[in-house]
Amino acid sequence: MSLIPSFFGGRRNNTFDLWDPFQDFPFTGGALSVPGETASFANTRIDWKETPEAHVFKADLPGVKKDEVKVEVEEGRILQISGDRRVEKEEKNDKWHRVERSSGKFMRRFRLPENVKVNEVKAAMENGVLTVTVPKADVKKPDVKAIDISG
Repeated sequence: MSLIPSFFGGRRNNTFDLWDPFQDFPFTGGALSVPGETASFANTRIDWKETPEAHVFKADLPGVKKDEVKVEVEEGRILQISGDRRVEKEEKNDKWHRVERSSGKFMRRFRLPENVKVNEVKAAMENGVLTVTVPKADVKKPDVKAIDISG
Protein backbone atom coordinates (compact mmCIF):
# COMPACT_ATOMS: atom_id res chain seq x y z
CA MET A 1 0.00 0.00 0.00
CA SER A 2 1.13 3.54 -0.51
CA LEU A 3 0.04 7.09 0.13
CA ILE A 4 -1.11 7.66 -3.46
CA PRO A 5 -4.21 9.74 -4.20
CA SER A 6 -7.10 8.14 -6.02
CA PHE A 7 -6.72 8.17 -9.82
CA PHE A 8 -10.33 7.17 -10.34
CA GLY A 9 -12.05 10.41 -9.35
CA GLY A 10 -12.92 9.63 -5.74
CA ARG A 11 -12.28 12.42 -3.24
CA ARG A 12 -10.31 11.47 -0.18
CA ASN A 13 -11.16 12.87 3.24
CA ASN A 14 -7.85 12.12 4.91
CA THR A 15 -4.57 12.88 3.16
CA PHE A 16 -2.78 10.24 5.22
CA ASP A 17 -5.27 7.48 4.45
CA LEU A 18 -3.85 4.47 2.64
CA TRP A 19 -4.64 4.26 -1.04
CA ASP A 20 -7.16 1.61 -2.05
CA PRO A 21 -6.60 0.90 -5.77
CA PHE A 22 -10.00 -0.84 -6.03
CA GLN A 23 -11.99 1.86 -4.24
CA ASP A 24 -13.93 3.17 -7.25
CA PHE A 25 -14.05 0.05 -9.43
CA PRO A 26 -17.57 -0.98 -10.45
CA PHE A 27 -17.35 -4.55 -9.14
CA THR A 28 -18.54 -5.78 -5.76
CA GLY A 29 -17.34 -8.34 -3.28
CA GLY A 30 -13.95 -8.93 -1.81
CA ALA A 31 -12.48 -7.46 1.32
CA LEU A 32 -12.76 -3.89 0.04
CA SER A 33 -16.47 -3.90 -0.72
CA VAL A 34 -18.71 -0.96 0.08
CA PRO A 35 -21.05 -0.81 3.09
CA GLY A 36 -23.97 -3.19 2.84
CA GLU A 37 -22.03 -5.53 0.57
CA THR A 38 -20.06 -7.61 3.00
CA ALA A 39 -17.56 -10.21 1.91
CA SER A 40 -17.35 -13.78 3.01
CA PHE A 41 -14.39 -14.60 5.14
CA ALA A 42 -13.90 -18.02 3.59
CA ASN A 43 -10.20 -17.57 4.05
CA THR A 44 -10.45 -17.71 7.84
CA ARG A 45 -6.93 -18.29 9.09
CA ILE A 46 -6.44 -21.54 10.99
CA ASP A 47 -3.27 -22.83 12.61
CA TRP A 48 -2.70 -26.62 12.72
CA LYS A 49 -0.01 -28.01 14.97
CA GLU A 50 0.85 -31.57 15.85
CA THR A 51 1.94 -32.50 19.36
CA PRO A 52 2.97 -35.97 20.54
CA GLU A 53 -0.59 -36.48 21.88
CA ALA A 54 -2.87 -34.67 19.40
CA HIS A 55 -3.47 -32.47 16.38
CA VAL A 56 -4.55 -28.98 17.51
CA PHE A 57 -6.39 -26.50 15.28
CA LYS A 58 -6.80 -22.84 16.31
CA ALA A 59 -8.99 -20.33 14.49
CA ASP A 60 -9.37 -16.64 15.27
CA LEU A 61 -13.10 -15.91 15.12
CA PRO A 62 -13.59 -12.54 16.84
CA GLY A 63 -17.21 -11.55 17.26
CA VAL A 64 -18.52 -15.02 16.38
CA LYS A 65 -20.55 -16.80 19.06
CA LYS A 66 -19.99 -20.48 19.70
CA ASP A 67 -23.52 -21.31 18.51
CA GLU A 68 -22.64 -19.74 15.13
CA VAL A 69 -19.75 -22.20 14.62
CA LYS A 70 -20.02 -25.85 13.63
CA VAL A 71 -17.24 -28.44 13.98
CA GLU A 72 -17.83 -31.77 12.22
CA VAL A 73 -15.92 -34.85 11.14
CA GLU A 74 -17.12 -36.06 7.74
CA GLU A 75 -16.38 -39.23 5.80
CA GLY A 76 -14.31 -40.61 8.63
CA ARG A 77 -11.32 -38.27 8.53
CA ILE A 78 -12.37 -34.87 7.13
CA LEU A 79 -12.48 -32.17 9.82
CA GLN A 80 -14.83 -29.35 8.79
CA ILE A 81 -15.01 -26.02 10.62
CA SER A 82 -17.80 -23.74 9.39
CA GLY A 83 -19.93 -20.89 10.58
CA ASP A 84 -21.54 -17.56 9.87
CA ARG A 85 -20.61 -14.10 11.09
CA ARG A 86 -23.73 -11.94 11.11
CA VAL A 87 -23.82 -8.52 9.48
CA GLU A 88 -24.10 -5.69 11.97
CA LYS A 89 -27.52 -4.03 11.89
CA GLU A 90 -27.45 -0.81 9.96
CA GLU A 91 -29.41 2.14 11.28
CA LYS A 92 -30.95 4.62 8.83
CA ASN A 93 -28.97 7.58 10.15
CA ASP A 94 -25.62 5.76 10.22
CA LYS A 95 -22.88 7.00 7.92
CA TRP A 96 -20.19 4.38 7.33
CA HIS A 97 -16.68 5.67 6.68
CA ARG A 98 -14.99 2.31 6.32
CA VAL A 99 -16.06 -1.35 6.35
CA GLU A 100 -13.11 -3.69 6.79
CA ARG A 101 -14.42 -6.41 9.07
CA SER A 102 -15.67 -9.31 7.03
CA SER A 103 -18.96 -11.08 7.50
CA GLY A 104 -20.75 -13.99 5.94
CA LYS A 105 -20.27 -17.74 5.84
CA PHE A 106 -16.95 -19.49 6.16
CA MET A 107 -15.82 -23.10 5.87
CA ARG A 108 -12.46 -24.84 6.12
CA ARG A 109 -11.82 -28.56 5.62
CA PHE A 110 -8.80 -30.61 6.65
CA ARG A 111 -7.98 -34.24 5.85
CA LEU A 112 -6.87 -35.78 9.12
CA PRO A 113 -4.10 -38.38 9.22
CA GLU A 114 -4.93 -42.03 9.84
CA ASN A 115 -3.57 -42.07 13.39
CA VAL A 116 -6.37 -40.01 15.02
CA LYS A 117 -9.28 -40.81 17.31
CA VAL A 118 -12.17 -39.13 15.45
CA ASN A 119 -14.64 -40.17 18.17
CA GLU A 120 -12.76 -38.12 20.79
CA VAL A 121 -12.55 -34.72 19.04
CA LYS A 122 -13.03 -31.79 21.43
CA ALA A 123 -13.72 -28.13 20.62
CA ALA A 124 -13.65 -25.07 22.86
CA MET A 125 -14.20 -21.35 22.23
CA GLU A 126 -12.48 -18.80 24.45
CA ASN A 127 -12.00 -15.07 23.83
CA GLY A 128 -12.83 -15.41 20.12
CA VAL A 129 -10.40 -18.28 19.53
CA LEU A 130 -11.76 -21.69 18.55
CA THR A 131 -9.51 -24.59 19.58
CA VAL A 132 -10.21 -28.05 18.15
CA THR A 133 -8.19 -30.94 19.60
CA VAL A 134 -8.03 -34.25 17.76
CA PRO A 135 -6.27 -36.88 19.91
CA LYS A 136 -3.86 -39.28 18.27
CA ALA A 137 -4.45 -43.01 18.36
CA ASP A 138 -1.90 -45.06 20.22
CA VAL A 139 0.52 -46.44 17.70
CA LYS A 140 1.16 -50.03 18.52
CA LYS A 141 4.77 -50.86 17.93
CA PRO A 142 5.22 -54.12 16.08
CA ASP A 143 6.32 -57.06 18.19
CA VAL A 144 9.97 -57.71 17.61
CA LYS A 145 11.23 -61.17 18.25
CA ALA A 146 14.96 -61.64 18.59
CA ILE A 147 16.31 -64.56 16.59
CA ASP A 148 19.34 -66.42 17.86
CA ILE A 149 22.08 -66.79 15.34
CA SER A 150 23.66 -70.21 15.34
CA GLY A 151 27.09 -71.11 14.21
